[in-house]
Amino acid sequence: MIDIKLLREHADLVRANMIRRKCPTNFDSLIEIDNACRTLQTEVENLRAERNRLSKECRTNPEVRETVRRLKDELGNKEAVLARQQTKLQLMLDFLPNLLADDVPDGLDDTDNVEIRRVGEIPQFDFKVRDHQELGDLLDILDTQRGAKVAGAGFYYWKGKGAQLAQALFFWAQQELVKRGFTLFMTPCVAKPRTLYGTGYLPFFADQTFGLQDLDLALIGTSEQTLVGYHADDVLDEETLPRRYTALTPCFRTEAGSYGKASRGIFRVHQFHKVEQIIFCRPEDSVKYHEECLANEEYLLQQLGLPYHVVNVCVGDLGAPGYKKYDIEAWFAGFGAYREVTSNTNLTSFQSRRLNIRYKKADGTRELVHTISATAVTDRVIIAILENNQQPDGSVIIPEVLRPYTGFDRIEPAK
Repeated sequence: MIDIKLLREHADLVRANMIRRKCPTNFDSLIEIDNACRTLQTEVENLRAERNRLSKECRTNPEVRETVRRLKDELGNKEAVLARQQTKLQLMLDFLPNLLADDVPDGLDDTDNVEIRRVGEIPQFDFKVRDHQELGDLLDILDTQRGAKVAGAGFYYWKGKGAQLAQALFFWAQQELVKRGFTLFMTPCVAKPRTLYGTGYLPFFADQTFGLQDLDLALIGTSEQTLVGYHADDVLDEETLPRRYTALTPCFRTEAGSYGKASRGIFRVHQFHKVEQIIFCRPEDSVKYHEECLANEEYLLQQLGLPYHVVNVCVGDLGAPGYKKYDIEAWFAGFGAYREVTSNTNLTSFQSRRLNIRYKKADGTRELVHTISATAVTDRVIIAILENNQQPDGSVIIPEVLRPYTGFDRIEPAK
């Protein structure tokens, strides 16, 4: 949500942003309804003041009673019209995207994202390379068939040393973030509509959400929703900023429209696991902490020995709540290409405005915080490890930093 003052005082800026981001809201209708609401609001306030003034005279002047009764009826009608117009206005405002950073590139989709840098050497193999699905079957560590049998397509089991590797990765990543000043959380795995709305997942990503039947709740798509929602309606002390939060949770997404080679195995599924980075900070610091989260993501991938590149996400691939976004795409040897493993978004005040999250400055004034939401690691990092570290016999070498947590340095084919 953007500040309505921005719409009123810098209409051309908002219009240009809506056009660039292909916002479905009709700008002229939006301005017209906002003007109507402001006019009606003035009329309601004037009628209310006149009614209140005359009401004091009713006891001493019975002739005024009829006027007060007429004003009351007129006021009720105008309040009803105002309420309908305000609802219509809010629905339109809900779909307005965030402003964009100056260096967000133009483009229609992820093929137009701009590479910033490449890190690491792409592995070379002198044997037929397997993808993670083949390796998972050969090593007996990943079971998508029984996942589908138990829960449906898009669900899976890590098992045996695969589960140990997953647990090791997630625990190690959380400990690394704690060392960097993050507070570790264990959060709910469901959220109310207000939380989903406040974090920008509603209405923009409603088709990706698993709602719970007969309950006013949905399964979370990321712990961003519960970690940012944690401070809804709070006023934070300036000296406590930045606040860095992290959590490991299962994440649930419908992945509507996913199909084909890109969805083979568990790259795009209905349930996965993610360690998230969330930062609450002062507005003037959000660019700095956006870069800090990127540095954390790169550090983790470098320690794991995974080659990757960083891209500046173009406007057509940047979700409406985002101001600027980096994606990191790791190399997947079995797929033969870079594929997204982390995303990192500066949301400025988009979420805090919706959730009313402010901080108190030293002079006593209050201002909206800025929020950063960034992936640390997900299951995709595990499958990148499998594909890039595979050996001719199908065994997989475990990254050195994870060996103290797995207790083994390789996974051998099942007997």
